[in-house]
Amino acid sequence: MSVKYKRVIIKISGEALAKDNGMGIDNDKLSFVVDQILAVKELGAEIGIVVGAGNFWRGRQADPGMNRTTADHMGMIATVINALAIQDRIERKGVASRVMTELEMPDVAEKFIFKRALRHFEKGRVIIFACGTGNPYFSTDTGAALKAAQVGANALLLAKNVDGVYDSDPKTNPNAKKYDTLTYMDVISQGLKATDTTAITMCMENEIPVIAFSLMEKDAMKKAISGEAVGTYIGK
Repeated sequence: MSVKYKRVIIKISGEALAKDNGMGIDNDKLSFVVDQILAVKELGAEIGIVVGAGNFWRGRQADPGMNRTTADHMGMIATVINALAIQDRIERKGVASRVMTELEMPDVAEKFIFKRALRHFEKGRVIIFACGTGNPYFSTDTGAALKAAQVGANALLLAKNVDGVYDSDPKTNPNAKKYDTLTYMDVISQGLKATDTTAITMCMENEIPVIAFSLMEKDAMKKAISGEAVGTYIGK
């Protein structure tokens, strides 16, 4: 199996790591996710990971009256918990990694610096990017698109809880239609829930293909990075 996309950003939602109650970190899921990531790395790809925090914090869903900036900063900090958990599991597998954050936390992680990140890639290290964009009012999906553009990634892989992009929620609509391919404008014009509009627009402007697939499908990540048909491909 050969690599089509040499450098990728993998977006992992916090919910994908959660226990059955939707909260915290399930050790078995974390181990499975890391195994899938390292299998991709063994193919020779350079791996950057952007992680969400929905398993710890869902912003103002908990308190609609909370100040949005405060809620988003809490979410950014929560992503660091997931990033450190992923780093720990990666390094226990004998692979070097770095956590880089958009907020300064020198005791636990490096501040994101563009050329330092490139050096980590050159050294074969897996980078886990935390804190989204470092700004409120932006999702971690947008943070993943931004990182993909910043580091010159060849693709953005959206590792989801569903196996692609549908025209409606497959969890509530058994007749929901799954798309094999979409254009960026299809996603925007149809309001599809692949990712948020800011993220997909950024990928469109920078010509970064997006592949949405199920994180829990074994070898789906390897298929995606190798250019095999899996999930939903979003491009020009």
